[in-house]
Amino acid sequence: MGYASNLCGVILAAGESSRMGRDKALLPWPPPGAASTASETFLSATIRLFAPYVDVVLVVVGKNEGDLAPIVYAKGASLVVNPDPDRGQFSSLQAGLQEVLSRGRDAAMITLVDRPPVQPETIQTLATAFEKALHDRKWAVVPEYQGKHGHPILAGREMIEAFLRAPATSNAREVEHAHQAAIEYLPVADPLVAVNVDTPEQYAALSAGVLHAS
Repeated sequence: MGYASNLCGVILAAGESSRMGRDKALLPWPPPGAASTASETFLSATIRLFAPYVDVVLVVVGKNEGDLAPIVYAKGASLVVNPDPDRGQFSSLQAGLQEVLSRGRDAAMITLVDRPPVQPETIQTLATAFEKALHDRKWAVVPEYQGKHGHPILAGREMIEAFLRAPATSNAREVEHAHQAAIEYLPVADPLVAVNVDTPEQYAALSAGVLHAS
């Protein structure tokens, strides 16, 4: 795959999951009640999903480094430690993207660990669209489902640098909004791109959604 040598996967997993009550990276996937028995976690399933499309998967961790490191290493991914995760999610994004550039790469496939893994076909669609978008001088591809923007985001060098130039007090949405003309918003048929899991109730509600999506 031509894009594999240029892309790094970046999974943001440094949050404390306070509303969930346990680390969202370790939630079983698929969730209880889904069609198949859980055999992975949100984190391990996302690493496996990204692996065929990227050169390396970077997992940004914080105070949960000790809990997540065994999964990260078992799946062949690499750790990036956010030294001050209390600064918020944007600081983890900047830490991960700085590591992408430090490794000599100039593109990233980015997601949040509290997003359930999307369908493999969706990753293929996004990766193909990203190749074309770069030729069209776009900076990034963002999936959307029924008008809702989601993840994973595929960002080229210009978008990565825009994220890194932004002040630490900023957030990804603000940076994206400032560069909307350079972003391709790609409609996909996968509802999981727009699902966010912050609470036990949202996690429990995923079972029916997983069955529908698959």
